[in-house]
Amino acid sequence: MEPLFAFLVGLYFAAAIYLMLSKFSIRIMLGIAILGNAVNLLLFTAGRLTREIPPIIPADLDALPAGTANPLPQALILTAIVISFSFLAFLLVLTYRAYQDIGTDNTDEMRVAEPVDPVQPPMGY
Repeated sequence: MEPLFAFLVGLYFAAAIYLMLSKFSIRIMLGIAILGNAVNLLLFTAGRLTREIPPIIPADLDALPAGTANPLPQALILTAIVISFSFLAFLLVLTYRAYQDIGTDNTDEMRVAEPVDPVQPPMGY
């Protein structure tokens, strides 16, 4: 099962990088969301895919028994889901406001803040 998840993680990373290299801000935002999911799936796969024993310490033991699922990647993934959702909501609002002000989501046409005739840097001191 882990080779399947490793292939899926690679596919997610490839799709995220392809979308983030686009010149449209909506595609860039979707690429960032897919990249967050790829990292979450990578952490989940690295924490072993076992369903036999839940990561709960029994009353008579001081540590987890052998063969249990690792609870640290699960906790990291839950935290990362909340952070990536809030980051995606912020990017969505930022992209929408930029589209309202500029009228396009093409990043090549969003060069309103750049000067038309840039001043050349000094040639020497």
